This record gives sequence, C-alpha cells and structure tokens, in this order.
Amino acid sequence: MLENENTIEVLGARVHNLKNIDISIPREKLVVITGLSGSGKSSLAFDTIYAEGQRRYIETFSAYARQFLGGLERPDVDKIDGLSPVIAIEQKTTSKSPRSTVGTITEIYDFLRLLFARAADAYSFNTGEKMVSYSDDQIKDLIKENFIGKRINVLAPVIRARKGHYSELFQQIAKQGFVKVRVNGKIVDITTGMKLDRYKTHDIEIVIDRLQVDEDEDTNKRLNESIKTAMYHGENVMMVIEHESDEVRFFSRTLMCPTTGISYQNPEPNLFSFNSPKGACDHCNGLGIVNEINRKKIIPNAKLSINKGGFAPLGEYKSSWMFKQLELIGEKYDFKLTDPIEKISDEAMEMILNGGNEKFSVVSKTAGVTKEYKIDFEGISKFIKNQFDESSSTAIKRWAKEFMDEINCPVCNGSRLKKESLFFKIDNQNIAQLSAMDISELTVWFKALPPKLSEKQSTIATEILKEINDRLQFLIDVGLNYLSLSRSSKSLSGGEAQRIRLATQIGSQLVGVLYILDEPSIGLHQRDNERLINSLKNLRDIGNSVLVVEHDKDMIESADYVIDIGPKAGKYGGNIISKGTPKELLKETTITAQYLNGKMKFDIPKKRRVGNGKSIKLSGASGNNLKNVSVEFPLGKLIGVTGVSGSGKSTLINETLYPILNAHIFNGVKKPMPYKKIEGLEHIDKVIDIDQSPIGRTPRSNPATYTDIFSEVRNLFTMTPEAMIRGYKAGRFSFNVKGGRCETCEGSGVRTIEMSFLPDVYVECETCLGKRFNRETLEIRFKGKSISDILNMTIDEAVPFFENIPKIQRKVKTLQDVGLGYITLGQQSTTLSGGEAQRIKLSAELSKKDTGNTFYIMDEPTTGLHFEDIRVLMDVINRLVDKGNTVLIIEHNLDVIKLADYIIDVGLEGGKGGGEIICKGTPEEIVKNKKSYTAQFLKKELV
Repeated sequence: MLENENTIEVLGARVHNLKNIDISIPREKLVVITGLSGSGKSSLAFDTIYAEGQRRYIETFSAYARQFLGGLERPDVDKIDGLSPVIAIEQKTTSKSPRSTVGTITEIYDFLRLLFARAADAYSFNTGEKMVSYSDDQIKDLIKENFIGKRINVLAPVIRARKGHYSELFQQIAKQGFVKVRVNGKIVDITTGMKLDRYKTHDIEIVIDRLQVDEDEDTNKRLNESIKTAMYHGENVMMVIEHESDEVRFFSRTLMCPTTGISYQNPEPNLFSFNSPKGACDHCNGLGIVNEINRKKIIPNAKLSINKGGFAPLGEYKSSWMFKQLELIGEKYDFKLTDPIEKISDEAMEMILNGGNEKFSVVSKTAGVTKEYKIDFEGISKFIKNQFDESSSTAIKRWAKEFMDEINCPVCNGSRLKKESLFFKIDNQNIAQLSAMDISELTVWFKALPPKLSEKQSTIATEILKEINDRLQFLIDVGLNYLSLSRSSKSLSGGEAQRIRLATQIGSQLVGVLYILDEPSIGLHQRDNERLINSLKNLRDIGNSVLVVEHDKDMIESADYVIDIGPKAGKYGGNIISKGTPKELLKETTITAQYLNGKMKFDIPKKRRVGNGKSIKLSGASGNNLKNVSVEFPLGKLIGVTGVSGSGKSTLINETLYPILNAHIFNGVKKPMPYKKIEGLEHIDKVIDIDQSPIGRTPRSNPATYTDIFSEVRNLFTMTPEAMIRGYKAGRFSFNVKGGRCETCEGSGVRTIEMSFLPDVYVECETCLGKRFNRETLEIRFKGKSISDILNMTIDEAVPFFENIPKIQRKVKTLQDVGLGYITLGQQSTTLSGGEAQRIKLSAELSKKDTGNTFYIMDEPTTGLHFEDIRVLMDVINRLVDKGNTVLIIEHNLDVIKLADYIIDVGLEGGKGGGEIICKGTPEEIVKNKKSYTAQFLKKELV
C-alpha cells in the first residue's frame, strides 16, 4: 500500500453491481480500469468517484445556489478519501448547437479573433485597396501639402445613397448655423421648406467651411476648428473638395477606402464573431447555412392535379379557404383544380407559390354579368417559409423543414461573417480562410507567419501566437490534425469530441486535478494511439491524476497501475480481480491478463471466404474529402474498412453507400453525398445499419420491448388460467397503458425529478417499489413468476426459463449469444452503454429470419468491448457471413481487421491528405503494401 497522502481511498463501494469493494488508487499516476463490458468499470469511475467529486463541489455553493440544484444523491459508498477536484471527459458531452465549432470549443477561434482585431490590415471591399486612417494633425498636414494656395470646401457627409425628402434634416442643419449643403454633387444654399424627391437616392454633405489654404497661423487655427466640426457631423469622416472642381479627397479617423470613402468601424474581436450581431452575416445570422424552399418537394409529381394532392403541403381537396383561393386564382388564369399541375401557366404558378394581392373581374358567359373578385393569397412557399421562421412549435417547424433544403448561405458563402469582417487580412488570408484550413495546414501557416509581420504587428501578436500555437499542437498530439476550426461540433464522432475536450484540458494546464476519461482511444487508428497516450502522460507529469476506463492493449501496457474488475459482467462482476502494474498483471490468470500475455488470442482463419462472386460497385464518390473514389464491395464476405481517423471512411460508407442502398431498398430520404454511379444493387434485398445510438431515450424502453420479447411474454400471460378467468388482455400487462400499470409512476417504476440545469434524477416509485404494475396484475403468475419478476430476470436466467416457448427462446438465446447474458430483460435503456445498445440491435436483427442476401453495416462495433466480448461478437458476425450475408465493418481494432476476408484501406492521412483508396484485398495482400499505415500494424498481428 502506498502512503495515505498519495492515494485515493475508496471504501465500501456498492453502486450498481459493485460488491462492496475497497480500492486504493495511486494519485498523480496514469491508472487504467479495465474488465469485461458491464463488469462495473464505469460504476466505479463515473458513478462513484466522479459523482462524489461533483457532489462535494456543489456542496461548496451557498445554500441559496444549492436550492436551484436540488440535493445530489450520495453515491452508495462508505467513504472516499484523498479525492481532488474531478473533471470527467466523457464521449457524449459536446454541444449540439449549430453555433458551436471546433474553433469555439478549443478557444483557438477566440485568440484568432483577438489577433485579427489587433494586427490585421483592412482592405476596401470596393476597390481592394488598403484602408487608411489619420489623426487630425495628419489630416491638417495632408491638406496643407496638397492644397496650398488653393480655395477649398470642407464637407461633412451626413447622408450616403439613401432615399427620402429630408426636409427636417435641412431645417436642423440650418438651425445649427450652416448655410450651404452639397446635394448630389452640387453646392446649394439651404432655403426654407427645401425638399428632395423622396423616391430617388441622394448624397448630402454639409459645407462646414470655405477657405484659402495659406501658411499663416490663422489658416492653421481655422483648419483645426473646421476638421473638428466636420469630423463631429460626419461621424469621423470628412471630405475636402477644391473650389469649382468635382474631385473629392476623403479623410477619416477610422479605417477608410481612400478612393470611394467607404469606412469600417475600428475592429474589435466581436467583429469576427459569428455569434455576435456585430460580426454575423445578416442573411444567415451567422450559421453559414440557410433553409430554402425546394419546389420539387412541394410538387413531387407535376402530373397530378391540385385536387388529387399535387401540392404536397396541401394534400387532397378539402373544402377550405386555401382551396377556395386556388379556385379564384384558377378563374383569373383560366385553369381548373382538376387539371394536371404541369399544364398550369407560369404566372399562375408564381401567384400560387409566392402569393399576390389583386382585384379582377370576370364576365359570366351565361348570364352576361360581370363579377368582381379579390385575391389576397400569401402563397404556399411563403407560408411554409414564414411557419419555419416564426412558429414557436417544434412540430410545425419540422413539418415546414420537409419542403426545404439546407444550402450554403449565398451572401457569405458559408463563412458565417459579414462582408467587412472578411476584408481584414493577415498575410493575404482572412479569418474564414484560416478557419477552413485543417489543423496541420494551419499549424504550418502560423509557424511561417512571424517573419512576414511588421514590427508593430509582431509586438502585438507575440503572446497571442504563442497561445494559438500551443493549442494547435495539443490538437495534433491527440490525433486531430485533420479537423478544421470551422467544423461544426454536431458532426464530430464521440471519440473526436472527447479528444477535443482532452486537448482543451491539456491547454488549460491545471494541476492537482483528477481527470476521468471514458475510452479516449475510440475511433483512433493505431498510428495516433501513441500520441494520445503521450498526451495523457503529459497531463500526469504536470501533476494531475489520470483515471482511464479502457480496453485498448497499448493503453493498458503504458499505464502506471491497472485495476481489473470482474470476473464476469453484470451481477457476476463488480469485484476487483487484480490490481498492480502492467508487469504484475501479466502474471495473473484473469481473462484480461491471458489476452495480454498471449495465452488467449484471436485465431486467424485458415482460409479466407471467397464470397459469392457478386459485388456492388460504387464509382466517383466525392463527398467531403473523398477524391473521386471508385470502390468495389465483394458480397458474401466480411469486409473491413480501415484507415486513419478522418481519412474518409465514414463519408464513404455512412454518408454515401448506406443512403444509396437505403433509398433503393426502403425508399429512405437521406440524401447521399455526391457520387457518379452505382452497380449491383440487384444482388442484395435488405440493408441494415447497426450503430451505437441509444435504443431508447426514456426509462420506458428496455431490451425486452426493443427485441419484441415483451409482446410475446404478455401474450403468454393472457393465456394463464387466472388471467382468462379475470378476462385480462395483453394490454393489462403493458406498463405503457392504463389498466394494469401502477398509476403513481405511470408504469416506469421510477419517478423523474427535474433538475433545473443538471440531468434529470430518477428515484424509485414509492407505491409499486419499482415493480411498475399494480397489485392485481402482479397476482397473475406463470411458472411461479409475476410479469415484474420476468422483467427483472437476467438473459442467462431467461434462456432455461423459456426453453419450451420457441418464439421467446430464439430471441433470448440470441441476446445471450452476443454476450449480453448479464443484463436484465427490463433494464432501462438509458443505463445501457453504447456497445450494449449496439449488440441489442444486432441480436434483434439476428433473431429475424435472414434472407442470406442482407448487407449489414457496422461502425466500430468493438467500442466499449473487452477482448473476450469482441471474440463473442466476432463469432456472431461470422455466423451471419457463413449464411451468405455481407457484413461491412468500419474498424480500427486489429483483432477484428485480421479476421476480415477483404479489407479496403482509405487514406493516406486524415482530412485533405485522405480520401483515396490506398489498397484493397485480403489481410495477407494488404500487409505487402509499403504505404499503408494499417499494413504496418497489421503485419505484427499476422505473425
């Protein structure tokens, strides 16, 4: 045992499945907690240590602040000693706001804005000339230099190219004692009641002074006064014009174009922020994208008539105001609602879509009477746009969005900023161009910048550049060199989001903190793993404790101390089965140790499958960073898609291939990324994408409801003699409808307590004690178990219990086969990990009768899985492929890659350096490739 000061002592932890464990964790070390999925790693790291750290932090608030937070439950633990402030870096913590980007999360963009506000040069957006600004003394010297001995007029511009009659303005100018103004280039006297044409645009300047420029003291004084007055009235801009000439010279205290006189405000950091009204593009409000009505979505089939529902938003004919107005428009433009839409004239379509307001008269042919009609119609397109912009209801907004497309904002071209903000440049680059570069390019640009700056700029920029360079380096260290600062945080994967937060934390250089990370290596290629481990060691070396929940072999071997929780998962786990340095761990007999020391391993198949000879060919894929890629997917094989992070794997598979297949088979609506053509779709009859998104977001959803086991169980209960006597139907045994459920908690077994700005807290229902049903329902029993007992059974218990009921047996057996024997049938899906949710989806698909021509797509199925779980998962996947199906896996885990029949390696680098197919073929063929990074690491595994 280490000295007490240097450890975190956890005594009697009993959260979830932990079995009253005591553990001392060394501080200021890199500690890895490992063990099978579901063995209790997260329960120890997050639900015990982090939860207690967070509770203690909140207890430091005043009683007034705490009343808004509610009491945080103490985790079920006797005592935790030696706990420092805790920061958890989980996978699901990035903001989903469209305003949040990589630059704003890492704060690099804030430093960039500061750099541009203080050190950038401004250029005119009219002429491209460099903007100038002068002090009053410089202006006086320039006037003397250029106009000596000449008569000049000093003018203050007040109106620039605006419409109006301006009679009040002229009165106001006269009251201030001025007698002349220059209107549209002519100097005139101000007269009473003076007015201009209100429908034309005008330029108006006040004539401040008319004087001869001489070298004497009087001229000096007079010029000083005139400049001050002109600057006051012209808002820091003035004009000088030679008597009897039209040539104007502009002078300004702020930035100004010397030729056209347009001026910018002096730059402040918020001029470059797309989240501030000062900097955001007015058209898209700083989002960079706008929603535009898509006419094809409003009229999907122009052969239909209006009555038959030709306008999708209106549906078929009903007696409503909208259709009455369309009949009126038909009267005017001579069409009927029964005519096909393609026959209606363009003017009429313009009126129907964009609206109009007019009166017209029609002579009735039979009675010879003239009828007056009035159309006041908003227009279908306008109505949809207004609903989208102004409605407060989410449902209506969602409805309106169905008829719109997201496009890049035409005004700012997706840069999110105002025109002026984009004309401040450093070394010919504006802030939007820098944000669009990927991090590796940007780092090179910043490294080369200092010699190109002027002396003044260098002095200002030194400190800012140091901060920016440090932060960019941290991003590169965690393997994110392919992202750009303008990348929206919505589009980041869990692993990327987590590594960005890690880089931000390294950047903040705190000391004495306990960092808890949840599988930071997810989605990282072996090549970048070393960088990540070095970043964590860097955090440790500056004086922090780092606690990582991880299955990755390299991470475990690099740790200072490893805690293995097990022996199995769920209620068979929750014990510490070994602890010590990685070297000590290798001598143990635990499952983890056996995989690390090579006693247990993944056997390479004797021969690779040859497939069924058919394939799907995708040509010319060019979404995101893909460089016109053409690729063939052989069917009837296990295909692995590999490559470094950001090389374009997800773009190729999830954004291009899957939407095409989904649209072909199930008429899916997601638009694929651009591609030229696809062949071979006729060889498959089903496509299934199994990802790690939660199977349900409420405590009501659980494995039994998701896999449809519960419907069968309810039918079973209705057939028991007691239920038949009482007349109970299947609905009686549902916790989602009134009748059989407990009404206090409405069948969820827990009551939700809303916390104002913390996640909701769930407490057990005091009426049914978490059983979900009322007393009468619980009296019905099957083989001595009530419906609630069945929900509380683990899958392992359910398999023998239902062995005589084939429909249920098949489904629970598949859940057991994918390694989920430890979860209960009624476990709330909010408490399942990503890996568990993915395996439940997989089992739901497996228990269906498969066609043998199904195409399965899985994105990193090994996330959150221990070596042993991966072995179980691969057995299941291999069974699928043996039946003739195709399984495509996007994966970094070498144990999975070496089992694939066919590998497609995308690369070479991430971001702009990626997007090409480096090599393809069996693992044995891949390792011969000299360029591929995957090949270098795979070679060691195939030995």
